[in-house]
Amino acid sequence: MEDCRSPEQGPKREAEIARYPFHRRPPWILSILFAVQHVLVQTALLQTVHCLLIDALPSNQIARQHGYQFMATSLFASGISTLLQTTLGSRLPLVQASSFEYLIPALTLVTSPTETNSTLHNGTDAALLCEGAQCPETDLTLQMWKSTLCEVRGAVIVSGILHMSLGFSGLQGLVSRHCGPMVLAPMLSIIGLSCYKEVANFSSSHWGITALLVLLVVLLSQYLRSCYVPVFSWKRSKGFVVETYFPLFRIFSLLLPILFVWILCGLLQEGNILNPYHPGAPRGILRSNGTALVLWFNMPIPGEWGAPTINVRSMYIGVVMALGTSIGSLGSYMMCAKVIGCQHPPSDAANRGIFLEGVGSCIGALLGGITTTSSSVPSVGALALTQAESRHSIQIAAVLCILLGMSTKLMYLLATIPAAVHGGVLSVTYTMAVSVGVSYFQYTNIDSGRNIFIIGFTMFMALLTPHWFIRNPDYTVTGIKSVDTFLLALFMMPIIQGGILAFLLDNTVTGTLEERGFVAHFPSFKSEPKDLNKVYQFPSALQRYLWVKPFPLCNLCPSSELTEEHVAEGQETKSLLPTREALASGGESGGVICSRFTMDPSGTEV
Repeated sequence: MEDCRSPEQGPKREAEIARYPFHRRPPWILSILFAVQHVLVQTALLQTVHCLLIDALPSNQIARQHGYQFMATSLFASGISTLLQTTLGSRLPLVQASSFEYLIPALTLVTSPTETNSTLHNGTDAALLCEGAQCPETDLTLQMWKSTLCEVRGAVIVSGILHMSLGFSGLQGLVSRHCGPMVLAPMLSIIGLSCYKEVANFSSSHWGITALLVLLVVLLSQYLRSCYVPVFSWKRSKGFVVETYFPLFRIFSLLLPILFVWILCGLLQEGNILNPYHPGAPRGILRSNGTALVLWFNMPIPGEWGAPTINVRSMYIGVVMALGTSIGSLGSYMMCAKVIGCQHPPSDAANRGIFLEGVGSCIGALLGGITTTSSSVPSVGALALTQAESRHSIQIAAVLCILLGMSTKLMYLLATIPAAVHGGVLSVTYTMAVSVGVSYFQYTNIDSGRNIFIIGFTMFMALLTPHWFIRNPDYTVTGIKSVDTFLLALFMMPIIQGGILAFLLDNTVTGTLEERGFVAHFPSFKSEPKDLNKVYQFPSALQRYLWVKPFPLCNLCPSSELTEEHVAEGQETKSLLPTREALASGGESGGVICSRFTMDPSGTEV
């Protein structure tokens, strides 16, 4: 029997596992299931990015078989990066994966003309594509494929180095401290809205399957979220007794629909109206006719696909990748903190997070991966839908990614998930970024003319500018092809346009603290319970070694306290760091009621 009572209506014991916060370790069986759920969500994003990138290359069936190895390598690197991030980085329960912020500049690079394009197709310059034994294949298409992807990996290396520079210098943390609600709200909304074309492209392969998946996710996560399945235990004196109640449908609101639809598609006969696979075509997402090159065990080896090519074009594209993914990762940090209900990450946590994302990107590129690793927006969307926020589960998911990345055959098995399923998964997870972004408006004075202008202008221009440059690429032509590629990639990034516009407008247009949303219950300032404050702390085994902050690493080591700038009452300001006392006394006559505490006008917690 299912108990559809709210946990507040029953005994306290019934709601013990109603939610798994980041600091709580679920039972091992649940942790593994949560990890599998995160891996399936991550697979949707990873395969979507790889498929769109590989489809833009002039590839044949043999080359496409190698695509599954690139996917496996990227999954392997994502697992390493996730372990580093959850252990030494921001410590938020975030999966690291490729992103759409990486995809746009990568597509611009692989589709832009080069100086040698006129001779590559007649075979006269085929030898220029290989060095020594790096490209022993005689197939020209595969050699061209490898040459282009080596340049993409060079851009990934440049992006990773810039990420490490942002963290090491403390610039990422400095920017994060200047991101208020009027920056985060449009930025997160743009992150969620800017990928609708790619999601629609995959969903259009079979809208019925996508609609079925979305319907099941909405049903389980919303309509059945309050239904608790009883968990029984056997006692000799009493027999079967109810031990606790289990929110099965909510915490597995992504795992159950994905598995159900995947199995259903596999069981359907060819020609069935619900079958998303083309009759007679291979079921792998890359549509390769054979699997001879898809091995059971294939450990990623540095240099297997040649050394990354770093030239002027790859450096320019790497700069755009770094800018886009760093803005996206910053938004993911803030979004994740809000979803799990804790304070926004301090500057040192943001610095460590972006630094280790750069390390993960460099590791992946050196191993042969063709994507960056950054904080995954769908992963945060999965946390918001399921409320299974355990960091322990994310770390298990990272281990699973490493193991799956060692087997191209298992990666091929995951690639048999229909593209329409990926479209549905990304639809429901990216919408959570829009929802969280909109929720930041609650802290601001939305009736202010200043705020109305910033929101409308930022979001409209961020979506308009890329569309215009896609239709009019001639306006980026300067006569220097590398500069043309850089400008086109830069202006086609909605997150860059929106993030920079929102940041500049909010920090240059004067406004009161109340207008800008810096109130006492804003997540950057509110006080938290003791266990929630531990989310950004290092493991206890490492804390004893970090009581001294050496100068070169001062921006990466945890801060013992935050220094905040006092702002006078009612003062118009561009500073984003008012004290909690100033916020509590800045025009409020009564106490400020927060989500977890009450603050009197003097700023003390009661």
